[in-house]
Amino acid sequence: MVVIYLVAAVFIVKPSPNDVAYKDKNSNVFGLNIPHNLEFCGEKIPSNNFNIKEDLEKEFFTNNYWKNNSLVLFNKARRWFPYIEPILKAEGVPDDFKYLCVIESHLSNASSPAGAAGFWQLVPNSARNYGLEVSDEVDERYHIEKSTHAACSHVKDAYRMFKNWTLSAAAYNLGIGGIQNAMRKQGSDNYYDLMLNSETGSFIYRILAYKTLFASPEHFGIKNKKWNYFSKIPVSLVKVDSTVSNISHLAIYLGTDVKTLKLFNPWLLKNTLTNVDKKPYVFLIPKNSKTDYSYLAEDVLPEITKPTAISPIATTLITSTDTLVKNKSSLSYSVKTMQEEKKY
Repeated sequence: MVVIYLVAAVFIVKPSPNDVAYKDKNSNVFGLNIPHNLEFCGEKIPSNNFNIKEDLEKEFFTNNYWKNNSLVLFNKARRWFPYIEPILKAEGVPDDFKYLCVIESHLSNASSPAGAAGFWQLVPNSARNYGLEVSDEVDERYHIEKSTHAACSHVKDAYRMFKNWTLSAAAYNLGIGGIQNAMRKQGSDNYYDLMLNSETGSFIYRILAYKTLFASPEHFGIKNKKWNYFSKIPVSLVKVDSTVSNISHLAIYLGTDVKTLKLFNPWLLKNTLTNVDKKPYVFLIPKNSKTDYSYLAEDVLPEITKPTAISPIATTLITSTDTLVKNKSSLSYSVKTMQEEKKY
């Protein structure tokens, strides 16, 4: 008996204690190991609620995407959070909203069958309402920084209406009008009491799951390695206010190649840019032209501009100073290098 006890003590691991006790009308129900004191933007979720327990468990333990792709997501976050976080802070939007674009697009310029696009999955009308250009040639939903500002404006509009960040996040998914209708019909202004469609109803719980994944990966059995953000890529800002008949010519003029121009300016959808109104467009050009930036393609290039779509001119390169000077002499773009520089 002593031997059996010692073997059990050594090799049998006791289950982790549950951090939150939930109860329904009849009895206490102890769920899986969900972190206690979960909150979104400082707003705590209700405890001791059986329905919430079920929704949390679904997002924490049945959604395997993040578990199977955690390393990919961590690396994406290391690359893109340095751009997103400062904008959220400057706009007065809580940092937790960065997880919204993680669940919307997994930090890539994705597009959906419903017409949403970019890191923040904005639909065309919403994007235009918040100042983004969406046309056949230009789609600024694929401009990571501009689209983040637009998403912040959307969130702040919702917050002015609801005075609650949780409802504001839900409104990002369903629309401000959709949340207002649900509140009016159901007589409640509490997200956790509202009966919403399955996607919006689980939206906050999914954000909380991703937030926990990034903040405490060990909670999911993922080794907690220290990870620092990647350094930003130094770029120059170049303003162009002319029509561009062929971006390969523009790339040559700017001292780069088409593929790099596309990677750093994914909002330019086609190989032309019609600009009869002389609108100033700001292009990002990496300062180090010899570095291979192809690793950015999976994150930033929308499907319609993947390398296969630009293959006829994707190999256009600057091969020598003489070639650059020769081509420059035949171009007439109105180009101005802006004084400020930044890191991409």
